[in-house]
Amino acid sequence: MAWDFAADKPIYPQIVERIKQDIFRGHYKAGDKLPSVRELALEAAVNPNTMQRAFAHLEEEGFIETQRNSGRTVTTNQDVLDAGKKEMAEALTLEYLEKMKSMGSDAADAARLIEKLRKEI
Repeated sequence: MAWDFAADKPIYPQIVERIKQDIFRGHYKAGDKLPSVRELALEAAVNPNTMQRAFAHLEEEGFIETQRNSGRTVTTNQDVLDAGKKEMAEALTLEYLEKMKSMGSDAADAARLIEKLRKEI
């Protein structure tokens, strides 16, 4: 099944974000071998060059490593994974706060809503 991409954003950064989320969710664990570029490109229904570019970006950021004869694996560097997860959480929180502000709510309103919903889960 093809991945669901937002039409208003370029595909390549969405792929990077999706793979990071898969790592943070535990779909791919530290040290796990990733599917090949071609396999993931087919799964996502994107050009293999686009997937290759996303893999190169993830490797530059330290999230994945290339093993000479065995393909790419998720890094075992927990500091990199923790920092990436924190960065993504901060970006999502900032996006949420900006949307709340655009609706006329302040950070205190947002915090109260989070606390109320947290109690419901």
